[in-house]
Amino acid sequence: MKSPAGGGPAADLYKQNKKTIIMYMEDFYNEKETRPFISWQLADDFMTAVFEKMGVPTEDARLCADVLLESDRRGIESHGCNRFKPIYIDRIKSGILNPVTKIDILKETPTTAVLDANDGMGMVASKKAMDMCIEKAHKYGMGMVAVRNSSHYGIAGYWTGLAAKENMIGISGTNARPSVAPTFGVENMLGTNPLTFSMPTDEPFPFTLDCATSVIQNGKIEYYARINHDTPKGLVISREGEELTDSAEILKKIRSQQAALAPLGGFGETTGGYKGYGYSTVVEILSAALQSGLFLKALDGKDEEGKIRPYHLGHFFIAIDTEAFMGAEAFKKTCGDILRDLRGSEKAPGQERIYTAGEKEYDVWMYRKDKGV
Repeated sequence: MKSPAGGGPAADLYKQNKKTIIMYMEDFYNEKETRPFISWQLADDFMTAVFEKMGVPTEDARLCADVLLESDRRGIESHGCNRFKPIYIDRIKSGILNPVTKIDILKETPTTAVLDANDGMGMVASKKAMDMCIEKAHKYGMGMVAVRNSSHYGIAGYWTGLAAKENMIGISGTNARPSVAPTFGVENMLGTNPLTFSMPTDEPFPFTLDCATSVIQNGKIEYYARINHDTPKGLVISREGEELTDSAEILKKIRSQQAALAPLGGFGETTGGYKGYGYSTVVEILSAALQSGLFLKALDGKDEEGKIRPYHLGHFFIAIDTEAFMGAEAFKKTCGDILRDLRGSEKAPGQERIYTAGEKEYDVWMYRKDKGV
């Protein structure tokens, strides 16, 4: 295991806490006892080859594989290689996901655009959209692109991270098939709807907040089901108001619309569930209304006869050039100072470390980069 590339407080912090990080990884992922590793290159080559065999053009196949692997690099196993077959390959086979992504520009201004992905690969459409955002931001300071008729686009942080690499603030969100209940409700209406930000820093990794607006997401429950682990109580509710914990049962009931996930903050208002519900609604509006697309129940992947159909998801992407304000270097320094002050603040009794968003993911990569997937 090697220390992080680059220097500074983040690299020093990794060295100081390497033992704790290894213990955390082995405990949380149970890698030490049960799970074999394969090389990153083998996983990449395999998924790329299968995507190509399914009709995805070579460059698109490489991109799609890289997005999935990036999730595993960061330890976000709910969206990594495990979703390769059920979310992508199976959908291509069933005819609801087009392997060749035809992208149409429906409307464009100097700072905005609307794209139609024509039910192709969400990652391919997302790369086009964020590239356009970055190009517009370089010219005009900001760029925003909405995408319609798309599909699952992987982890949102992949796209916001592209902006951060250009010294820009990246923002993205997407709607998804309905699985989350509104506050005081039990019906699955909203998707897990991530609202994601990446910001460049003067450290080896950006600040990246990449999380759903629900307490838990479907992919995490799928992971729990695979390892025969119960879903914690209080995260899923049935139509009868019962809190569910059996992960396999939860997946069946969510798909049959007999159960729903809790928004961030939980059910009700006591612990702030209305906040997660509100943010999820913001993502739904921005993902659908900017491109006049489908929303809420219409995203369940079923037609009027109950037959499967493309999901027709919507995404939005924003890039903001920090150079257009007080300069990129000043932004990165201030951003880094804020994060270091937070990490250096007084810790709760018994706690060894305070994290900032994106730091744990960076630690996971440092742990895994020489071990594999």
